[in-house]
Amino acid sequence: MKVSPGQRLFSDALQALKVLQDAGRTVLKSEELSRQQREVLVKNGFLRQVVRGWYMPSRPDDAPGDTTPWHAALKTFVREYCDDRFDELWHASPEYSVALHVGATVPPRQIVVWSPKASNRILPLPDTFSLLDYRRDIDPGRVELVSGVRVMPLSLALIKVPEVFFRSSVRDARIALHQVDPSDLLRDLVEGGHSAIAGRLAGALRAVGRGQVADEILSTMRAVGYAVTETNPFTVPLSEFHLGEAKSPYVLRMRLMWQEMRGAVLEAFPGEPGPPADVAGFMDSVEEVYASDAYHSLSIEGYRVSDDLIRRVAGGGWSPDTAPADLEAKNALAARGYWLAHNKVKETMVKVFSGANPGAAFRSDHASWYQNLWEPCVAAGILRPVDLAGYRSHPVFIKNAAHVPPSKEAVREMMPELCSLLQAEESAAVRAVLGHFLFVYIHPYMDGNGRLGRFLMNAMLGSGGYPWTVIRVERRGEYLDALDAASSHGDIAPLAAFIRSCMEAGASH
Repeated sequence: MKVSPGQRLFSDALQALKVLQDAGRTVLKSEELSRQQREVLVKNGFLRQVVRGWYMPSRPDDAPGDTTPWHAALKTFVREYCDDRFDELWHASPEYSVALHVGATVPPRQIVVWSPKASNRILPLPDTFSLLDYRRDIDPGRVELVSGVRVMPLSLALIKVPEVFFRSSVRDARIALHQVDPSDLLRDLVEGGHSAIAGRLAGALRAVGRGQVADEILSTMRAVGYAVTETNPFTVPLSEFHLGEAKSPYVLRMRLMWQEMRGAVLEAFPGEPGPPADVAGFMDSVEEVYASDAYHSLSIEGYRVSDDLIRRVAGGGWSPDTAPADLEAKNALAARGYWLAHNKVKETMVKVFSGANPGAAFRSDHASWYQNLWEPCVAAGILRPVDLAGYRSHPVFIKNAAHVPPSKEAVREMMPELCSLLQAEESAAVRAVLGHFLFVYIHPYMDGNGRLGRFLMNAMLGSGGYPWTVIRVERRGEYLDALDAASSHGDIAPLAAFIRSCMEAGASH
């Protein structure tokens, strides 16, 4: 078949893009592709413009307005754009430096960078983001790389942040104050002669439970001749909470979120029924709602499933051997995996009803939930057995969400912490709501996190005698908005109220 010049150009452009992506490029300068290549790739949805002269790869099936490619490329764009403009003579502002040091997963809408070469201008970016380059002298020898972005050392960033930071970013400030090395902080305070800031940081450290470090700052600064008055920059009293010896910013963040959010969950839920006296009857009720739960949970994830398919899979009337001839192969594999995982979740619930700690049971069993969810895909040859081993080993992004799940390294710290938080929590409602939220926040697997998060929610609800609760596909938008309110804005109340309303709706049927 004769290939037209247009088809050849498109093919050549795709090949050029593949070479760049294979080399690890996630943001491209215009000169890395010819004008014709850029135009044909943009026209066919494989490339999007970020700003004039800069592009990011995308997918042709991305819906109009889909912000996922931008959130995946944002930090890389900031680094490469600023490196190109300022010859690496730049770093993030103190506030953004702290946010990156403490593992914040939602970037600020306006990203500020400092450079002596800056022009004090605002560059509009996709999805209402912007980049402000602020002309300031910097010390090139005091620059670190965190999450791919050039930042100030944490001690220096805490000295440079304005006092309002301790009111506007309380959680980030608490984590940073817990993390910062006292020796680094003292050295930077003394060398810079920051007497007023030393008093502010001493007060902040005392407010978060590091009184010994606060005393050391005051005594050292006074010993070298500075008059220091301690002040507390936090305008609201901080709850008494000891973060322990953990140094991972992600673990510290989870502990703070759990403490801050559990009260709203307790307010949203009725009195806990307690473990069921009739375990067999309770498990029968779980089975009664299985078909509805499977339909809605799979539909939320975009699978097209029918009642007939669910019955056929649950009754053994489908197997991977028939998949190549089955027009619903993808949906059938998902339905079969859901059935297998559902049965594993029921086994976990029986353990809990027999006296096992719910968090401990989840710790020991959740890997088998995941493995059974995807076992049909392994049997059909779509996935390799090794794909079901452990947590994800690549970055993931949640469609159209500002929250970017943490790195694969952070996942390995956060999942054990989630299990520990579940283990220590007395309230089944808190275990259910915060367990579901944090599981999705962590996104420990490449796929299936929503289904597994809802399994976790129902296992924890059941541990307190609450009924198995179906989140219906008709309420998908409300559900995702509630999750986003928790992950992007720290507000768990909408999710707690939403899950309770789903429970009550199920009880009325």
